[in-house]
Amino acid sequence: MHGLINRSIQNYMTDSYGLGAWHAVAARVGLSPPEFEAMLTYPDEVTPAVLDACAAVLRRARADVMEDIGAFLVSHPNTEAVRRLLRFGGMNFEDFLHSLDDLPDRARMAVSDLHLPAIELHEHAAGCFSLICVSGLAGFGNLMMGVLRVMADDYGALALLDLEDCEDGRETVRIQLIKTDFTDGRRFELGAGAQ
Repeated sequence: MHGLINRSIQNYMTDSYGLGAWHAVAARVGLSPPEFEAMLTYPDEVTPAVLDACAAVLRRARADVMEDIGAFLVSHPNTEAVRRLLRFGGMNFEDFLHSLDDLPDRARMAVSDLHLPAIELHEHAAGCFSLICVSGLAGFGNLMMGVLRVMADDYGALALLDLEDCEDGRETVRIQLIKTDFTDGRRFELGAGAQ
C-alpha cells in the first residue's frame, strides 16, 4: 500500500486525537519507527492492521473510524489539497458525483504511483445513484461515505447516504440527492491562494 495512504491514517490520528493516540496505534502494530513515509510503499497487510489498531485505541467500530478518516481527508485544514482535487470534479454535487469514476486517474496525475481502489457511479433515476467501491480494503465504502458527506456540505447539497453490506469485495453506497442548492456551500475558486 502506498505510504501516502498510511500517512493519511497517521495524520488523522495525530491531528484528531494527538500524538499519544498515534503512538498507541504504532505500538499495537509494532511499527518502528512509529511513522510512515508518504512516498514509500508498505506491505498490503499493514494498512488493515493499522486501521484495526486505530479502532481498538479509539474504542470505536472500524467502519466508524473509516468514515471519520474520509471526512478528515476533505475537511481538515491540513488536507486542503485533497478537497481542491475533488472540487475540480464539477460546479455542483451532481457533477462531482459523475466525476468520481475518474478519481483514481486524477489522483495518479498528482502522485503517479498512487493506485486508489476502483469506484464506479451508476445513476438509476433522477437524483438516485449508487457508488460501487471495489477494493481489497474492507471499509473503503465507509471512507467514501465520509468523503461524500463532507463534499455534499461543501457544495451546499442535501443528500441521503446509505451503505449496503459488502458483497464479493464490492461495497455499495446509495446516494439520494434531495436538493443540489440546499445551502450556499463553501466558497471555492480555481486559484490555490484564492481561499
